[in-house]
Amino acid sequence: MLPAYNAEKTLQVTVREIPDLVDDVILVDDHSKDGTVELAKQLGLRVFVHDRNYGYGRNQQTCYREALAVGSDVVIMVHPDYQYTPLLVTAMASMVAYGVYDVVLGSRIIGGTALRGGMPRYKYVFNRALTAFENLFLGVKLSEYHTGYRAFSREVLTRLPLLENSDDFVFDNQMLAQSVHFGFRIGEVSCPTKYFEEASSINFRRSVTYGLGVVATTLRFFLQKTGLSRFSIFSESGRKLETNQLAYYAQEIPVGVAQKPAASKPTS
Repeated sequence: MLPAYNAEKTLQVTVREIPDLVDDVILVDDHSKDGTVELAKQLGLRVFVHDRNYGYGRNQQTCYREALAVGSDVVIMVHPDYQYTPLLVTAMASMVAYGVYDVVLGSRIIGGTALRGGMPRYKYVFNRALTAFENLFLGVKLSEYHTGYRAFSREVLTRLPLLENSDDFVFDNQMLAQSVHFGFRIGEVSCPTKYFEEASSINFRRSVTYGLGVVATTLRFFLQKTGLSRFSIFSESGRKLETNQLAYYAQEIPVGVAQKPAASKPTS
């Protein structure tokens, strides 16, 4: 699955590296302003378009919902900005399919690929500091929590209360904290990464906002674990994905039709 926003320049090269073993390639466009939707249809992808820009977290919710709706047992998210190579999909999917792990992350830290791939040094420092903080309070030992390359089992996606999570970038981090809380096994593989002009990347201000969200999520996890407080994102009764209906804010573009998303309309 490909959560996309203005990915026209890098979509084709990303799709070209998706292994043939993948049964369905789903792209969810978060109301892009470029030709992402048109290109995705030319490439033969299954495309869903949001009626306005909802944010990265909401994009993932739609991605996972539609992946579950077609019966996927293993779902892999890779960003269509070609920062991560889809060539690792086979290895990551196998680790989930054979029950080795429930969640597999493509790590930019293992093997030292982050800095070699051009990750800005301030982001690398933030990554290492936040990861150390999270490992301490979550009680696990991951090399990083901030990669956008992830594989999940169907059970993970149906059990986690994903609709309680943020619509912003911290959604990723909340998913991992939830996975730890609900006892799912998390593994990692080394993933080379590439930072270049066309690759999507949040700026310094958004990075700070994300970092504060990570700290807040980690502290909520700790408070939940120690029984000092309760949060809906860690609740068994929290809102989960509905797999039997299309999200009201997303439209599937039929096969053979390429069009830009309709103008944004207010929603209640």
